[in-house]
Amino acid sequence: MLKTVWLTEQQNMASGTAILLGGFDGLHKGHRLLLERAKMSGLPIGIMTISDGKEEKNLFTMQEREHIFQKAGVDFVFELPFAEIKALSAEEFLSLLINEFHPKLFVCGEDFRFGRGAAGTPSLLKQATQVRVEILPLLEENGKKISSGSIKTLLLNGEIERVNEWLGERYFLTGVVEKDRQVGRTIGFPTANIRFSKDKHPIKIGVYETRITLDNKIYKGITNYGARPTFGDTNVWTETHIDGFSGDLYGKEITVEFVRFLRQIERFSNADALKEQLQEDIRRIREND
Repeated sequence: MLKTVWLTEQQNMASGTAILLGGFDGLHKGHRLLLERAKMSGLPIGIMTISDGKEEKNLFTMQEREHIFQKAGVDFVFELPFAEIKALSAEEFLSLLINEFHPKLFVCGEDFRFGRGAAGTPSLLKQATQVRVEILPLLEENGKKISSGSIKTLLLNGEIERVNEWLGERYFLTGVVEKDRQVGRTIGFPTANIRFSKDKHPIKIGVYETRITLDNKIYKGITNYGARPTFGDTNVWTETHIDGFSGDLYGKEITVEFVRFLRQIERFSNADALKEQLQEDIRRIREND
């Protein structure tokens, strides 16, 4: 049932571990406070994440999450399939974690719930185990709780700059570049097209300023998320024009970081009109307009 992925070389659990408890489909500023508290223990740090079965889509794919966690200094991530853990009682859930990871410290937010019917609470953690429990208050901004749910709402509204502030880093998408119709190439704007995972929470359809890292070099770019009405294509794609780059990226994995929402997607009268708009988009990102 439980899959554990080690992100660092620190795999010795003999002295115990520090476990971050929650849904964690990414890390926002509130989560990072939990992580900093866990780091103070000096123990190997594990983080919980949920896979499969949840109706709600995730901020990041499992591959993206592992990258985020490793970059933040987490030692291992354990994936819990939602379909299999939803029937566990709170006591069974705790027993699973204790037997598997020998925790010396649990760290969670005050709203953490676990077990069948969400019966488990931070108070129960303290009562039912000998493990030390650190419970942190929720982080708010202007009276609004910083949470994955709130960030998903911001994504749907195209408020990428605020999303990035709440995440503590840029929202991103990782995928393998696929060959498409190559229409952009014919008007001087070749694009790297990657699929937006069906499991990933959607963002507002539109054109974004982005950053793309290739061969340890960072490029500015413009990314179209959505359909291509000028060419009669109703399929949703994520296609990125990388400013200043030329070369074959087909089959390569790239990461696209979203900086800001530039404009709505429009239907242009012809390819020349689209090219003119793309030239204006490039000017804006070059000049930070």
